[in-house]
Amino acid sequence: MASITRRAFAKINLSLRIGNARPDGFHDVRTILQAIDLFDRVKCEARRGPFQIRCDMPGVPNDRTNLVWKGAQSLWEAAGRSGEARDAVVTLQKNIPVKAGLGGGSSDAAAALLALRRLWKVRVPDEQMHALAARLGSDVPFFLVGGTALGLDRGDEIYPLETLPRYRVVLVIPPFGVATEDAYAWFDEKRNRDPFSLTAPEKGSRFLFGGRPLVNDLEPPVIERHPVIGQLKQRLMDRGALMAAMSGSGSTVFGVFKSAAAAGRAARALNTEGARVMTARFVGRPTG
Repeated sequence: MASITRRAFAKINLSLRIGNARPDGFHDVRTILQAIDLFDRVKCEARRGPFQIRCDMPGVPNDRTNLVWKGAQSLWEAAGRSGEARDAVVTLQKNIPVKAGLGGGSSDAAAALLALRRLWKVRVPDEQMHALAARLGSDVPFFLVGGTALGLDRGDEIYPLETLPRYRVVLVIPPFGVATEDAYAWFDEKRNRDPFSLTAPEKGSRFLFGGRPLVNDLEPPVIERHPVIGQLKQRLMDRGALMAAMSGSGSTVFGVFKSAAAAGRAARALNTEGARVMTARFVGRPTG
């Protein structure tokens, strides 16, 4: 039985600047995305019959609401095939926490698109794959590229950047998630109430990109409701992080370190009850 397995890497947002709300309900953004070597495994098997998703992680749907299912259906139709997608079973082995700002669902969808294109032997060019990915979600196109990249427009207009050194990352995942739609609603509410309070603090970061500190504009409204995120940022900086920030809309907080030893010391210090602590490192774009 033919099968293809791909690793679906997580991401962190090194920077996330939010612009105006758009007519389509999204916001203009300017974000620097970085892939890290925390990954899910996405296995696509050829099997006659209706399309299926299998996943044992609680909270991950196995039905048409899953981005993997939506992507499979989009690819099926783009290949000129009629009816419902079929003849494949996708098994998700989840390691990336959900609702954590790490892009797990989007990465799974991108990995499944690439694997199913091969498994079904369909001729859909890369440009069309990018368009399919963009319709699934703002983060999905990045995972077709990986490495370090600039995201514009909704975040789905992707420009690869120079590969960064393989810095180590400490991820601290609080025992709660933050829905993306909630974080942006809080941002809009705060901007309408007090626009001068929106800029996330830049001082303290020792990690510069293009000569400027990196900032996540969603931090102030999220920290207003979840102060522990700000506290975790400070603890990572106190432990020697080059920078610390919330990833995406949260709730994950990450710190970037130059060495595995420094990251390990910080991870052990932050391994407190109630928060999940993980270590990872930057990864570049896949080759070949």
